[in-house]
Amino acid sequence: MEPLATDDPGQIGEYRLLRRLGAGGMGRVYLGRTAGGRTVAVKAVRGELADDAEFRARFRQEVAAARLVGGQWTAPVLDADTEGPLPWVATGYVAGPALGAAVREFGPLPVPVVHALGAGLAEALVHLHGLGLVHRDIKPSNVLLALDGPRLIDFGIARALDAATALTQSGYVVGSPGFMSPEQAEGAPAGPASDVFSLGAVLAYAATGVAPFGEGVSAAVLLYRVLHEEPDLAGLDGPLGELVRHCLAKAAGDRPAPEQLLAVLRGAPGRGWLPPEMAAAVAQRAVDLLDLDGTPAAAPARPPVDRTPTEVVAPAVPKRRRRWWPPAAAAVAVAALAGGGLWLWGPDSGSRGGSDGRTQAPPEASGDVPEAYLGTWEGTITTQIVPLGSTFRVEFTAGKVGEVVGRTSNASRLSSTVCRGELTLLTVDSDSVELQERPVGDNPACTGVPERQTYSLKNGTLHLQVSGAAMGSDPAGDLTKQG
Repeated sequence: MEPLATDDPGQIGEYRLLRRLGAGGMGRVYLGRTAGGRTVAVKAVRGELADDAEFRARFRQEVAAARLVGGQWTAPVLDADTEGPLPWVATGYVAGPALGAAVREFGPLPVPVVHALGAGLAEALVHLHGLGLVHRDIKPSNVLLALDGPRLIDFGIARALDAATALTQSGYVVGSPGFMSPEQAEGAPAGPASDVFSLGAVLAYAATGVAPFGEGVSAAVLLYRVLHEEPDLAGLDGPLGELVRHCLAKAAGDRPAPEQLLAVLRGAPGRGWLPPEMAAAVAQRAVDLLDLDGTPAAAPARPPVDRTPTEVVAPAVPKRRRRWWPPAAAAVAVAALAGGGLWLWGPDSGSRGGSDGRTQAPPEASGDVPEAYLGTWEGTITTQIVPLGSTFRVEFTAGKVGEVVGRTSNASRLSSTVCRGELTLLTVDSDSVELQERPVGDNPACTGVPERQTYSLKNGTLHLQVSGAAMGSDPAGDLTKQG
């Protein structure tokens, strides 16, 4: 990610550009954000391609097809302009490193993680091929590692690039040498089996840290190896090694279908699928992303802070404020990004309770805080998407439904700041109480989406379950009575 250069636009469509993410065969890719706070990736087409009528036609067709993808393991197409002077397409931004960058930083992935990676990507291919699309450029830089599973990016768009370059460049081969299939290396049409070959190469790289046909040599050497030599799978043994070998078969007909890969790999990635060190790094990068604005200068130093799950309270003034989200809040941020775009909760982000933007009043009910709940309780609560723990403390006092009956504090083990809140009693059942939490103080790092807390007491242990956190990151944990 780089600051915008002098020749980069400041805005494309409705998206204000923040940083340059990279450049490729089609053009440049930017990090953009809407006025409402949604973060996207915006790809702007190169001028010479924009002038090619054949490219225009195919780009238009492929964008229309790519809009249909938007599956669980993809970054969906959100918006596009195929008719303007410089065509562009905006997709949901995924908060997570590319596989290649992650392997370079942390080393090869453990075998169970590679299994989960393969299951997620195979599911993406089942979805993509079912729409009649072929990716044709699956490689480590097109696989992103989000906290809740991998994402395969750039669906369908490479086809449009192929249409233009095939007419204008003799012998042009679409794909990435070392990860493309033999049929692609020969310049032949690439079907679904070609994607399976590339997936096998990606899994070999993920498991060993080395591309199966080598690296650091010319494209011609890589293409020759793909066509005529066997892959180097040293260190990749057992069922995973056998599966990768089948994927890398020279003949397209000898490779398994994505459905068969799913049957072998079983299951799919979910919460906690990444190694802890990598998951923590992904979470911190999400924090850094949330704090970006259009100014490339470095932000001033800030003390570490943490958030406690609270109801959002709109600032008293309408001015937009930059917000730094601490590591314990990053799981929530990444989950929102994985859903196809990040929403920054601010004054212009829409409602925070009822449809008119006002916090909904608690439902009518009757009852008091049970006597057994009164007093101070403390314990560890942990987010579900990535296991980030914090020390949570709550003090209950006597009161009725609709009254403030509790005070909370939350201290992350990754920071020194304590966020505080107060609890309003909503309902009392025979085995649990439900409360609405709102923040105390004006620290913006301690605010979040509206959340409720449910406490249940059993055998002297008070269990807390938060509900309503973004994309199901709801933290939970057990508390014990103090004093």
